[in-house]
Amino acid sequence: MSVKVITDSACDLPQALVDELNIGIVPLTIRIGATEYVDRVDLSPAEFWALCAKSPALPETAAPAPGAFEEAFRNAASEGHDGVVCINLSGGLSATLQAAQIAMAAVADTIEARVVDSRNVSIALGLMVLSAARAAQAGKSTEDVAGQAQDEAARTKLFATFDTLDNLKKGGRIGGAQAFFGTMLSIKPIIELRDGVVEAESRQRTRSKSLRYLADKVREHGHVENLAVIHAECPDLDEFLDLLAPLYPRADIVIGDVGAVIGAHAGPRAMGVSFQLPAGGPGGT
Repeated sequence: MSVKVITDSACDLPQALVDELNIGIVPLTIRIGATEYVDRVDLSPAEFWALCAKSPALPETAAPAPGAFEEAFRNAASEGHDGVVCINLSGGLSATLQAAQIAMAAVADTIEARVVDSRNVSIALGLMVLSAARAAQAGKSTEDVAGQAQDEAARTKLFATFDTLDNLKKGGRIGGAQAFFGTMLSIKPIIELRDGVVEAESRQRTRSKSLRYLADKVREHGHVENLAVIHAECPDLDEFLDLLAPLYPRADIVIGDVGAVIGAHAGPRAMGVSFQLPAGGPGGT
């Protein structure tokens, strides 16, 4: 049994890990002004932020067509894989999951495929994908890899702070975060991905306080696994890593760049931390 793990470009995984674990990525598309780009193909994170700085219009995102996932699934079969597990960004935030599900039905006679709603975004999705890819490399079956991902969805956490809520507000992916809008100018909001949607978590008065609060969220959860940091070209990244160093080995922290898909909604200088709770512990199974 050989299982191929596939995700979408909202995972914000470093390319080196994608290559190392042979992870397939189906890209979303980004529109900036009148021009459309294919995420991670036409645009690197640095190129995306450079374009945003020059454009008066906020970027817009679009889910892949089902055919893009179908092609990825059929390619996996042609490469000799017996199964595919596709883990996607939260179905509560994007039509990407639905596109993958349509593709799963279309390839039923070609390859065993399972589609999993991560109920997460960005590097939190990425952590689940990394775990699944390692399980696949260890020889686990399609059902076992998919089942592991479904279990991890409930115990993978993501907290983030934004410098601006303009992108999130215009994009409509606000969930409970609309509670922030009455005090937009005077706060640094903390959001949490909860049950697959963006929810308000805290209000902090300064950037430094918001970063300390994110570190405190890690501390509050006690023993955590697979810690990752995601940032949108943040000049204070090292400062944040220093805050996390007493809580988790710095060399083991996965660091990802906020890509175009998440960046379109999070805005510049967003910073986030993600981790997994141990199986069987609080929030685990």
